[in-house]
Amino acid sequence: MLYGLDIGGTKIELAVFNEKLEKQYSERVPTPQSSYEEWLRAIETLVYNADKKFGTKGTVGLGIPGFVNHKTGLAEIANIAVAHDNPILKDLSERLEREVRAENDANCLALSEAWDESNLQYSTVLGLIIGTGFGGGIVMNGKAHSGQIGMAGEVGHIQLNYHALKLLGWDKAPIYKCGCGNTACLDSYISGRGFEMLYNDLVGQKLNAKKIIERFYAKDPKTTEFVEKYIELMAICISPLVTVLAPDMIVFGGGLSNFDYIYDVLPKTLSKYLMRNAEVPVIKKAVHGDSSGIRGAAALFLER
Repeated sequence: MLYGLDIGGTKIELAVFNEKLEKQYSERVPTPQSSYEEWLRAIETLVYNADKKFGTKGTVGLGIPGFVNHKTGLAEIANIAVAHDNPILKDLSERLEREVRAENDANCLALSEAWDESNLQYSTVLGLIIGTGFGGGIVMNGKAHSGQIGMAGEVGHIQLNYHALKLLGWDKAPIYKCGCGNTACLDSYISGRGFEMLYNDLVGQKLNAKKIIERFYAKDPKTTEFVEKYIELMAICISPLVTVLAPDMIVFGGGLSNFDYIYDVLPKTLSKYLMRNAEVPVIKKAVHGDSSGIRGAAALFLER
């Protein structure tokens, strides 16, 4: 059996899948906040509960909001203080007496979608999360590509380019400081949070994404103009990723991925910013929605 664990700041969920990635069982507990030992014990208990239920020793894959540094072995998970800067894979592997693997939650999204039966023909998959932040994951031939130290796919920390600044207006473009310490990172523009911030600065009203989308479908002229500009900004910012990675498919997850108009317009807009003979990849919404991360964590042990 394949065990996937979604490691969040408020809850840890374990789900058990068969070899076809069909969910068989799940259990969740609050994320311990008091100590690293308590955090390890919570995962250990979830795994042994599943072992006992299924009478087997399942594989263990973790989806984490960060990454494990391949060189140091230490977890970079800033929003889970008790686990941050600890050798989580080494410690869990010893306690559970089996190999434990981990990937960034965006890589897990891409992996889940790459292993979906409807997507097996796509060898290179780019997963993009447009939620609170903007993140990315890369899958090649059924395997997550996390790079030299585990940070590959951190597309949210690429900065705005010439075309993006031109679109937003040289002197009018809002320039946001990013939590990473840099300025004008895509995380602050392409994310759901960025969608709201840009609307406030470009249209002059503070609304959440749901209200903005409602106004768009109600054909409010200013909102329509804003949405068209936002999707063009997406195309500008995603086009270099298409040029470099040449993905067969781009799959979107996160709250803003449910805005279906994106899928009507983005493919046509994207072609304007690609090289002349380049092909626009298939662009889809994640089939498995909120379950993609945990399903992708379980898929860390699948082989093509």
